[in-house]
Amino acid sequence: MKTSIETLRLGAQQTLDELFAQRLIPFALSVRAVESLGLEEYIVRFHDARLHSVDVSWPEGRSFEEMVRAAVLDRVSRLSYPGQREAPVRHQREQSML
Repeated sequence: MKTSIETLRLGAQQTLDELFAQRLIPFALSVRAVESLGLEEYIVRFHDARLHSVDVSWPEGRSFEEMVRAAVLDRVSRLSYPGQREAPVRHQREQSML
């Protein structure tokens, strides 16, 4: 089954809207384009200075939206930006010192 790029763009945008509504990403993102890089490989480009794009691998049998969700959550977890709150992470050694 062949899926159009416009259908992929709309699915990616819906996924981003859901992530923001669920507060899983700290800012709204707007899809500018979805481009095919080759077999099962896509790049989703955004209208945003904090996050320009994500690479999405889309293996057969998985939904494109599921793969966009995973790629965006992974990438956002590695961002640093103004106003970001530090997550309280304690390492095992630090906890043993308490």
